[in-house]
Formats: sequence, C-alpha cells, structure tokens
Amino acid sequence: MHGLMQETPLMISSLLRHADRFHGDTEIVSRRCEGDIHRYDYRQAHRRARQLANALRRLGVKDGDRVATVAWNGYRHFELYYAISGIGAIVHTVNPRLFPEQLAYIFNHAEDDYVFFDLTFTPLVEKLAAACKRVKGFVAMTDRAHMPQAPIPNLMCYEDLLAAETDELEWPVFDENAACALCYTSGTTGNPKGVLYSHRSTVLHAWANALPDSACFSASTTLLPVVPMFHVNAWGAPYGAAMVGAKLVLPGPGLDGASLYDLMEREKVTLSTGVPTVWLNLMTYMKQNNLKFSSLKMTIVGGAALPEAMLKALRDDFGLEVRQGWGMTEMSPVGTVNTLKVKHAALSKEERHQLALKQGRPLYGVDMRIVDASGNELPHDGVAFGELQVKGPWILREYFKGEGGDPLVDGWFPTGDVATIDPDGYMQITDRSKDVIKSGGEWISSIELENVAMGHPAVQEAAVIGVKHPKWNERPLLVVVKKPGAEVTREALLDFYRGRVARISVPDDVQFVAEIPHTATGKISKMLLRKQFAEYRLPEAATA
Repeated sequence: MHGLMQETPLMISSLLRHADRFHGDTEIVSRRCEGDIHRYDYRQAHRRARQLANALRRLGVKDGDRVATVAWNGYRHFELYYAISGIGAIVHTVNPRLFPEQLAYIFNHAEDDYVFFDLTFTPLVEKLAAACKRVKGFVAMTDRAHMPQAPIPNLMCYEDLLAAETDELEWPVFDENAACALCYTSGTTGNPKGVLYSHRSTVLHAWANALPDSACFSASTTLLPVVPMFHVNAWGAPYGAAMVGAKLVLPGPGLDGASLYDLMEREKVTLSTGVPTVWLNLMTYMKQNNLKFSSLKMTIVGGAALPEAMLKALRDDFGLEVRQGWGMTEMSPVGTVNTLKVKHAALSKEERHQLALKQGRPLYGVDMRIVDASGNELPHDGVAFGELQVKGPWILREYFKGEGGDPLVDGWFPTGDVATIDPDGYMQITDRSKDVIKSGGEWISSIELENVAMGHPAVQEAAVIGVKHPKWNERPLLVVVKKPGAEVTREALLDFYRGRVARISVPDDVQFVAEIPHTATGKISKMLLRKQFAEYRLPEAATA
C-alpha cells in the first residue's frame, strides 16, 4: 500500500521560488568585478533568473545542454545557477585556477554550448576560446558600459540578454533525477573527471547541510561563503541560503583579508565558510591591524584538515564557534560536520578541543565505513584505521561519460582517505592514502605532523611529505614557510616535536621555503611538493 501524499519532484527552481514567496525582501549583497557593491533581494533575483531563462531558451539551450560559468561569487552567478538548471539544462561551474590545458580539456569534454564569464577572467577566456571549438558563444557577465574589448568570438553582453526578455515564465517540472549541475575534480592524477549532480541529490544535500548540526543555515543567518561557487557549488550555499531565506553576502573577487573583513563588518555577517588558507590570510590581516569581529559567530572550515593552531586562534583569539567539515566533489560535497552531542557537555575543555579536531559525524544521508586492505570492515573504536568508504543519495555512482569505469566497491565509493571512526560516529582523517608515509613497518600521518608544526609560533604554513630513505623506505620531510619577521632553526622545529608525537614520527629534516604550492581548490599540493623535492636526499640518506 502506498502513502497518500502528493508527489512533488524536488526541483532546483523550487528553492528560488520559495525564497521569492516567503523571503522576497531578504537581501543578496555582492562585491562586483566592476568595483562597487550591488544590492537586491530574492524577489528581484527570481525575476532576473526568469528573464535569463528566457534568454537561454532564445539562444537555443535545451534539456541536458551544458552551459559553463567562469565566475566569482556574485549575484549574476547566482542567477545562472537557477536559470540554467531551472529550464532543464546543466550549469557547469569551471574552476579558473586549473591549468590552461586542463581547462581546455574540461570545456571540450563537457561539450559546453555557451560560456558565461566574469570580467576578471577575460584574458583567460580569450586565450582558451580558440581551443573550445564546440562553444557557440561567450557571455561577459557585465553591462554594456563595461564590456571588454577582447577578440572573443560571438561575444555577448549579459545585461543586454536580460533586457531583451520578460520575466514571464513558469518553471518546467520534470524528473527530479535529471541532471542539474556538473563539477570536475581537480585532476591531481590524470585528466579531471566530471561529477554530474541531479535536482534530487542537490536539494537533499542542501536540506541536510542546512540542519542545525550541519551548517545551521536559517532565515536569521547572514551568510558569506568564501568558498567559491566554482568549487563544488560553494559547498551548497547558494541552494541552502535560498531554501531557508538567509541573507547572502557574496565577496566577488575580493578574497584578500582587508576586503573580506570590510564586507563581513559592513553587512553584519554571522556565518562564513572557507578553506584553511582563507582563514589564515584573514587572521593575519586582523592581527596586524588589531581587529575583532563584531557580528561573526561561526565558521565552517573544510577543503583541507583544520590545523590545531588555527582552531585555537579562531576560537580563543577571535571568539568564533568553529565547525570542521569534510567532503569531496563526488559527495556534493559535504559528508561530515563536527558538532557536539548532549553528553559532551560534561567533557573538560581540553577533551572537547580534542574532539573538535576530528572531521565530524556524518550528515543524515551519508553512510560510511572503514575497511582494511582486504576489504574487511573495521570497528568504529577510534583506534582502527583503514580506507574510508561512503554511500548515500548525493554521492557519486559513476563519473560523467563513464570515465574511469565503475568506481564503486560493493556499492561503496572509496574516498582515498585513511581514517578512524569512534563509537559516537566521529570520523578523523589520518591521511590521504597516497600521502601516508610508509616508514619501515609503520604508517606515519603527514596531517598529524603538519598540525604540530602549525602550533609553533614562528610557522606560517607547513607541509610534510615522504622522501626516499635507503633503510626505512620513506621518512618525513617538513617543509615550512616562516611567519614574516619570525626566525626559527631546523633544530628548534625538530625539537618541538619531542613529546608531541611518537619518536618514529619525528621528521628527519626541515626545509624552509618562501611559499608552499597549492591546488586549484586551495589545498596544499603534495604532488607539486614531491616534484619540487624529487632530487632531495635526507642528511642521513645522503651519506648512507
């Protein structure tokens, strides 16, 4: 016997329609590439999204067609999210920080029909246009007065497209399992692979991510997502904000400490999301200028492991509630968020601090397990560690166009992370499987060693990689960027590890560098570091 409930498909368009009907006067504030601050509300956003949808149809965009965006977090990008998906096409957010050859591959592999771009990326689009043979036209996301004078084929103006259309449109209703968005992995090994999200998976992900134990979005929230809308859909923020009617503050190209702080204070931001690198830069700016937050209450940090020193600084020096999260492009992306349970109120401050260093508990909709090398499931005791595998309604089944074959193992997606899960369900990444340092018969966590180094007052940023050793196979090498004006020796840093980690885990050497390479998504690039130090020999190994 079936239930007697209405069957209403979960549509991306329904989120913006809901925001218009019940939160229509709530603001969306954007820093524009043109240099000014733009303000409007959900009602105006919905009207313009309908105009844009009509413009897309006039351009010939049909169900399943891919429309690419190369843009910052801004109101026009927000409109594209809804207009493209709302008519049954697929919004393909492209990460401009990837290498040019990767970008050309992505545009062609996705078979994009049109490319919308912010003015910042005009030189990049001009360079790539010749390689994107299938693209029918390029749209500069600006008004006529600011149109770039670049030789880009079939170049159109965003505001001109909208001005030619009415907002008369009924959003079509179709199968909720239809594709709505396409994101590509960063391609650290081989070509990037496409992850194709559905309307159903995206709405469910937004719903779970907005829950109090997750990102805690609400109509009383003023949200500033620093994580880019071209990085796994800003972790779902453009969808979750519309779902609950949160005020949305979009930073555009202004991601430096001064610009972010100014916008946060001006708009009374209460919640912000971003990778550790962003918070590091913002904290540095604020400390240099003796600044505090007047409204910001909470931050969600993800994309890379949250260093213990950063957690303490955000919490103790800046008074923020810090929630660490974890996920992947293949997971839409959020999988876990770290929040406390009722029973944890009885813990000491130090015990709660240690718990906060974990990546957190799974959202409803995400199941996870850890397995050993033979695929046997390991206990959730907080001690056993193995490969982390996940499954759920917003987790990838296969890559776009079947790239890489069947990625699942017995229905589970292997994340490539090595982790522990404790009896309360808190998961902690000990390392990426490819970054674990295999020294003799022991496995050494590079993340643990990086966290210790980040606790030293002279260290701005740290990374640990394994380098060859004639006896132990691999040994850890610590690579450090010192804080401006700070001094610290190799010996002092190595001594800093004594008593903080097992003796076998203490790095064998330290190398000081001006900067550490990062990936297009803001993570430390261990691949580039390993290339940089490919010829390096540890002092002991060099004389062995």
